[in-house]
Amino acid sequence: MKSERQAVTPETDVESEFDDLDVEEGPLVGIIMGSKSDWEVMEKAARELEERGIAHEMKVASAHRDPEVVAEYSKNAHVRGLKVIIAGAGLAAALPGVVAAHTTLPVVGVPLTSSASVAGGLDAMLAIAQMPPGVPVACVAVNGARNAAILAARIIDV
Repeated sequence: MKSERQAVTPETDVESEFDDLDVEEGPLVGIIMGSKSDWEVMEKAARELEERGIAHEMKVASAHRDPEVVAEYSKNAHVRGLKVIIAGAGLAAALPGVVAAHTTLPVVGVPLTSSASVAGGLDAMLAIAQMPPGVPVACVAVNGARNAAILAARIIDV
């Protein structure tokens, strides 16, 4: 028995040496947008998360042009440690729904305006808000990326 205790003690000593290491946490929130032109609006979510000290990542991938990329990103989000995904898209705004179809993580949709938007982004808002049963997506105001970040922070309770 005594030799077993001695074998355990060195492991405990080694583990305690790691306690003081400053290891950066991986991202908790993923921000995905359908186009590079959405970056300016979606960057407001990133700034809000930065101000709150919440690690995040940003990605551009279209639900229509890059469906496989969006599916893989969504399916593997929890493996990377994400807790919430913010998805911004305009016009048909399929991105938040496609993301939600491939993950069990909470998805916050940000309807975005463009020069081709109908009624100031109402088309995108309705596309995000009208998800079928079993594919839940929260929806914030048109161009409401900052509110999406605040909601994400509340969801992860940070």
